[in-house]
Amino acid sequence: MADRTADITDIGRGSSARNRVLDTATRLFYAEGVHAVGVDRIIAEAGVAKATFYKYFPAKDELVRAYVQNQSRLGRAATDRIGKRPARDMILAIFDLVADAAAQPGYRGCPFLNAAAEYPDPGHPVRQAIAEHRRWKHDLLCGLLADDGKPDPETTADILTVAGDGLLVASHLDKPANLRHLIRETVLQILGPSADK
Repeated sequence: MADRTADITDIGRGSSARNRVLDTATRLFYAEGVHAVGVDRIIAEAGVAKATFYKYFPAKDELVRAYVQNQSRLGRAATDRIGKRPARDMILAIFDLVADAAAQPGYRGCPFLNAAAEYPDPGHPVRQAIAEHRRWKHDLLCGLLADDGKPDPETTADILTVAGDGLLVASHLDKPANLRHLIRETVLQILGPSADK
């Protein structure tokens, strides 16, 4: 997770009109909340015709789902940019992304947690898109933990996920001055001593 305004320009799919709609929706949904932003406002700020909007997104929930899926693509790309590292270093670098995001102007917390709070039904397509992203991240952590020699990587990945959620919320609500250090210490305590020590 890096600067939100940089992330939203990296749509990379579909027509320029579709991208303008998704770009605009991303900015507004993240800044104000999904349910607070109406379709008419997105259409006006994206500068597209109503028919164009509905051609690409027949319902607002489809736009919200596309927003969540795009945020997932951006998160995966940020993780890919970390590059090849030993498993433990990779886990720490993934959590450093939280501190990097929280330091950006306009940071409002995790877009996935924010959207999930507005869609309480786990069977809703928006929640399913959020769940897909969370499974990806959990599986990534699980694989890295196994590579690091953890005896129960599944449980440790669950613990890291819960801790990560808490850190994302705290980074938005409390903005602790020592957030980067707090994140690093939390992850290190969950990981325990390095296998090569």
